[in-house]
Amino acid sequence: MAPVSPTLTSRRVRRNRVLWSLGALAVVALVIGLSQGGGGHAASPTTGPPVTHPPVPAKNPRLDPEWEGSGKPVTFSFGGDVNFPSGSTLGNLLADNPATALGSTVPELLSGADLSMVNFESALTNGTCPDSQDKQYVFYSPSTALQAFMGAKISLITEANNHGEDCGAAGLQMALAARTAANYTVLGIGQNAPQAFAPYRTTINGQKVAIIAATQVIDTNLQTAWTATATQPGLASAYDITDLVATVEAARKTADTVIVYLHWGTQNDACPNPLQEPLAKALVAAGADIIIGTHAHVLLGAGYLGTAYVDYGLGNFAFYDNSYPQNQSGSLVVTATGRHIDQATWRPAVIVNDLPQPLSGTEADNAIAAWQGDRSCTDVTATPTAPQASASSEQEAPAPSVVTQLSTNS
Repeated sequence: MAPVSPTLTSRRVRRNRVLWSLGALAVVALVIGLSQGGGGHAASPTTGPPVTHPPVPAKNPRLDPEWEGSGKPVTFSFGGDVNFPSGSTLGNLLADNPATALGSTVPELLSGADLSMVNFESALTNGTCPDSQDKQYVFYSPSTALQAFMGAKISLITEANNHGEDCGAAGLQMALAARTAANYTVLGIGQNAPQAFAPYRTTINGQKVAIIAATQVIDTNLQTAWTATATQPGLASAYDITDLVATVEAARKTADTVIVYLHWGTQNDACPNPLQEPLAKALVAAGADIIIGTHAHVLLGAGYLGTAYVDYGLGNFAFYDNSYPQNQSGSLVVTATGRHIDQATWRPAVIVNDLPQPLSGTEADNAIAAWQGDRSCTDVTATPTAPQASASSEQEAPAPSVVTQLSTNS
């Protein structure tokens, strides 16, 4: 091979340096063009097509405690405990004519609402009690009780309470069959935990509403047998709050207003017990907007927990106990625009012959003042305060789990 001259070598070096410089400039230009998404210029063979990035998903607006949904208000009315014991005035009224058994005052107290709800403090059977449970009080009513609720224009009921399975597993199957036959909503019971916790969902005035029911009161000796699990029919139990909190968090993502109706508290105690306030805080943090409670058979305080509204105990509504203070009754009417609570009103009543009689004038004023005074031993306030829920507290819903451990508190 002939030797290469120094002049030729020098030329090749200069030429390669120029090519390397041009190549480096092209790479820099390409990087700049990609980082700017093409800079709005037409694509060229040198820079390639503009790079597009998928949009960042918007935050779910329903996780904002100030969310107002469609912007239109929805009014809800709630009553407390109702049952029809055999031999009582209500039991006789149910036997005579189910459609009118709850009289005219129950629909009057619940009137003006887009949706109404009460607690059915009883097992629902075919009129028999196939397996009376080992407990102090056993309540059961025939399936015609559902006709009474429909006749009073009550939208739905809950059976998640300490009487929902008073007639055993066989009685529960009667209730599930009666619910299906009547095509009427009975919350808090099911063939398994997912069914028992399943929310009632409806749309009113463009607002998507979800209502969930559960009980934190089951006799200690019956908790395991009555609690719905992945494989066992029963009630939606809140002794282990995992399933209930997860259900609220899941509902929060798709509903404009989330309501939880609970059976909780201590019988005849007008103040919340140590389980109630922590559970209320957990449910509000999970996304509940309205929490309604029953069980104590007396009235408890109500008010705001942050921007959510909590009533710790509605007392009896249509019930066989006509003595003071168990006969102090009424309905709670709440208007909400999405998550914003516009107004909460107490309509006082007193139970006479098992049915609530609305109060008026000075009697009503005194009853409302007493109801407002019940708030003094609770953690709720008369007016809203800073939200206790946030997107971060509401967005991480754990998968529903099987309840395997139960508290022995009752």
